[in-house]
Amino acid sequence: MDLYHKLKNLVAEMEHDFQKFYEKGNNAAGTRIRKSMQDLKKLAQEIRSEVQDKKKAE
Repeated sequence: MDLYHKLKNLVAEMEHDFQKFYEKGNNAAGTRIRKSMQDLKKLAQEIRSEVQDKKKAE
């Protein structure tokens, strides 16, 4: 569940940058979004691996 909470927090933190990029056209916010999305991808892979390991252990 710890990874799930990290996932929720990461998505919540990105909201401000999404607003800046899409509503105000702030290109620096777009760069931060891309970095955050890469972090999200890594975290998603960690979660997938953890779930798979847990399934195999049962």
